[in-house]
Amino acid sequence: MKDILQELEDRRMVARKGGGEKRIEAQHGKGKLTARERIEILLDEGSFEEFDMFKAHRCTDFGMADSQIPGDGVVTGWGTINGRLVYVFSQDFTVFGGSLSETHAEKIVKIMDMAVQNGAPVIGLNDSGGARIQEGVASLAGYADVFQRNIMASGVVPQISVIMGPCAGGAVYSPAMTDFIFMVRDSSYMFVTGPDVVKTVTNEVVTAEELGGASTHTKKSSVADGAFDNDVEALDEIRRLFDFLPLNNRSGVPVRPFFDSPDRVDSSLDTLIPDNPNQPYDMKELIRKLADEGDFYEIQAEHAANIVTGYIRLEGRTVGVVANQPMVLAGVLDIDSSRKAARFVRFCDAFEIPILTLVDV
Repeated sequence: MKDILQELEDRRMVARKGGGEKRIEAQHGKGKLTARERIEILLDEGSFEEFDMFKAHRCTDFGMADSQIPGDGVVTGWGTINGRLVYVFSQDFTVFGGSLSETHAEKIVKIMDMAVQNGAPVIGLNDSGGARIQEGVASLAGYADVFQRNIMASGVVPQISVIMGPCAGGAVYSPAMTDFIFMVRDSSYMFVTGPDVVKTVTNEVVTAEELGGASTHTKKSSVADGAFDNDVEALDEIRRLFDFLPLNNRSGVPVRPFFDSPDRVDSSLDTLIPDNPNQPYDMKELIRKLADEGDFYEIQAEHAANIVTGYIRLEGRTVGVVANQPMVLAGVLDIDSSRKAARFVRFCDAFEIPILTLVDV
């Protein structure tokens, strides 16, 4: 029996190393964490239960039969964030560049099905080069299965994607269908095809940052809801956002103890809004003064700044906020700000989150 248990532990050690020490060092050299390190930071200590640790690909073409790595480039399972259930998958760039194979997709699909069945959010930590070309159509069919789960989970459980590496092709189609997308500055990219393909097809020279970097997607395209300086900050902020969100569309908003008296009087509100209607003021300051403990989680802060969207708590309950921002374009509505607010309101409506509207335009 001891021999069997030792063999099991040895196999687990091999699986935990992913693509090996050299590739892990290369990952760290780029300022990035490994798939398992990211999960350790995201979830409560000791809460992670992994699924399919030893599952490997079934491809035999192009010499792939000799490259069997347990886990097949993605770590999946469930755990808790501040005691609340969540399902997680974390792609491992040290294994075939995090590329998606048929079995890789099966692992992701499995936890997405379980998330919908059990009414818990899904968080995807994406670090993938896209489809695994050695598997051809089988890999593309795997993406189709993942996309179908994105659709079925939409409006049922919150879906959060964190782009933590250079993601292209199918690796960004799925995150684009989720509720929230966050990126890491200078190390994560989202594009359909990379700069080399763009140059070949259009003869246009463009950098990865210009084509699909965090700045592009948070300020111009509005694909991403926010960007952070490194992996640790990104994962800490995802934990913070998670505390605001309901587990599913029937659970109701989370309620937590609050230490801000409902009878609190803030005399600074008397002078916050100037007497001169042509003089701007910062609406975010007003929102923070209204919120419990001044805690405000803003969504899409860098895009269409003439409208402000985000989450606060009132008496411990999550409330969505939509507000004009007099500091930017006098708070007027344009196409970008209207789309930003509409998408935010749609999410709140799907998950029964009350909305506080502050109007000054």
